[in-house]
Amino acid sequence: MAAAQGRLSDGAGGMDEPKEAGGTTGPGGTPPGPFRAAVDALRGARLRPQIEVEPTPAPKRLAPYAYALEAAVVDGEEDLADGRLVLLHDPAGHDAWRGTFRLVTLVRAELEPEMAADPLLPDVCWSWLTGALTARGLAFGEPSGTVTRASSHYFGGLSERPAASQIEIRASWTPREGLGGVPDTATHLVAWCDLLAQVAGLPPTAPGDASVVTLPQRRGPQSR
Repeated sequence: MAAAQGRLSDGAGGMDEPKEAGGTTGPGGTPPGPFRAAVDALRGARLRPQIEVEPTPAPKRLAPYAYALEAAVVDGEEDLADGRLVLLHDPAGHDAWRGTFRLVTLVRAELEPEMAADPLLPDVCWSWLTGALTARGLAFGEPSGTVTRASSHYFGGLSERPAASQIEIRASWTPREGLGGVPDTATHLVAWCDLLAQVAGLPPTAPGDASVVTLPQRRGPQSR
């Protein structure tokens, strides 16, 4: 399996915040030890080979410290799904987070129009996120987010294009902090990649994942 070299960026409700070049933001000086350890764990995570991960500019205003990655589920030269994951850290703690760390994500993929019309789709997609975390044995709190589906229909000179539908998951959660106040960010990244793979329609990697609810085959992969 490939090691995560990183691609992350902003978060749900804050994905459009101004960003700084590189994967990490902070007020300057040496970042606190728990944050450095959490970022090192992200960089060392081992992921399934179909997922490409790399650092991306992190948001500046969501927290004193942030590290951002983005990822794509790749089949040859085509992307099946993509997403961004941001690790936020406030050493002073945050009332809404109920902790000093927060993970924020955006995941998206194209679907067949009939799939997008399924009334159960939002609930299923949200269960993919919480189920991925639970399946990896992770403890987390204060989850929140949205599942959005959008459809595009083409007219005039574009009328030959088939209708396209996209699912988008924006979410955030507080990872439980372990020894030294450091959450198990590597496993959270692996679980997040499980979600990406699920959205992309890849088969599960572990027998226990087979119980996760799945949807029919989605639209063909998109050119990169």
